Amino acid sequence: MKQPGEYRTVSFSSSRIATIDIGAASKRKHHVHALIELDVTDARRMLLERKKQHSVSFNAWLIKCISRTVEDCRALHGVRKGKKKVVIFEDIDISIMIEREIEGEKVPLPYVIRKTNEKDTKEIHEEIKAAQSQTITDEGDFVLGEKKNEFLMKVYYAMPGFMRGIVWKKIIESPFLTKKHMGTVMITSVGMIGKINGWVLPVSIHPLSFAVGSIIKKPGVVDGKIEIREYLFITAAVDHNVIDGAPAVRALAKLTKLVEQGESL
Repeated sequence: MKQPGEYRTVSFSSSRIATIDIGAASKRKHHVHALIELDVTDARRMLLERKKQHSVSFNAWLIKCISRTVEDCRALHGVRKGKKKVVIFEDIDISIMIEREIEGEKVPLPYVIRKTNEKDTKEIHEEIKAAQSQTITDEGDFVLGEKKNEFLMKVYYAMPGFMRGIVWKKIIESPFLTKKHMGTVMITSVGMIGKINGWVLPVSIHPLSFAVGSIIKKPGVVDGKIEIREYLFITAAVDHNVIDGAPAVRALAKLTKLVEQGESL
């Protein structure tokens, strides 16, 4: 056989297995995607002014805006139970991804911010900073913030794929396991890593998920005049199994208003 030339084989971290499993499990959801452009020019200016008093990140503020949107339409994060029921939680638990280095490789690890409806932007910002500095020692830390059983994590990663699929099926079919292990809303901020002039479609098993892209400068119309504005590309994925299109669109219109008017800033 002809030699393929020089090559190398590398191993990836155990946490990558969970990413693969989530990709497979996401096919059970029926997400409808909305590609949105948000004018964040005024919000970023107000945020810069607020930073003179205390440090607050754009990401933390956006998480709070999304939480406010879900508060006004809690059906957005409803989780299906059986054939004819949907469980709608009062508390809003939002899962985010934080990039950390494991075994010499940078990988995104999940962190769930609990009860975002009861926290302000500053509290969310400080919680994210604490998660970013968490020490990672073993598989139990592959979900940041909430220490998992190291032995059970090792057993999970040692399972064949079909058995891990059964585990995820049980979690997805139980609203209470879903909320406990991964929250009900997911936000991934891919635009924080590098500029992408467009949208990213999230792969998720959450009933509601967002992929936050980059902020791009381009012409916009304000008061009938053309000027350079800053636009945020964001994709929303809504589970059509639990909410119809009309209320979902109204909720996303609310999010647009909150962000573009600089809610709470």
